[in-house]
Amino acid sequence: MTVLEQAFAAIDAKNAEDPNYELVNGEEIPKELLYSRRMSARLQDFDPEAPETLQIAARAQHICRWQIPRDSYPMNRTGYLKWREDLKKMHASITTGILENLGFTEEFRDRVAFLIRKKLLKKDEDSQKLEDVICLVFLDYYFEDFAKGHPEEKVIDILQKTWAKMSEAGHKAALSLDLSPKTRELVTKALT
Repeated sequence: MTVLEQAFAAIDAKNAEDPNYELVNGEEIPKELLYSRRMSARLQDFDPEAPETLQIAARAQHICRWQIPRDSYPMNRTGYLKWREDLKKMHASITTGILENLGFTEEFRDRVAFLIRKKLLKKDEDSQKLEDVICLVFLDYYFEDFAKGHPEEKVIDILQKTWAKMSEAGHKAALSLDLSPKTRELVTKALT
């Protein structure tokens, strides 16, 4: 097993502890384990030559996310932003701990942490690719359920904000996704 495969296995082992499950093809899979594998698969499609730092950051994007529940923060914009920032710090800390145990250099670990914390979007190529992949996974796997629980104007606003975070390559990839007719209709509304 390569050291990259060891890192993936360690991240997967952590995410396999998620007490929340999703049913996929009749199989219950820990939610964050499923998410991390979807992130890796989408990154592989989006950028098959992605550096190992980006591959690990994508796999660890939500590592142990269930440990900091959203409802442990005020249910307003300030609470949401604080929750997201605390999650990024936790994800980076857990991941760099794994990488340190596997013998990755400090420079490598720092780069992975930088990517997980999504620093310098639009300015750092790998940070932008990670954001594109996050948005693609959201659109492909999670958007439809999200949209069902919110009014259309909020959904369109979220789509517009998501689109603004993406690069041109991300836009192209998003438009090539096999989206449901309802999702495609909402994306069209958001973009016009």
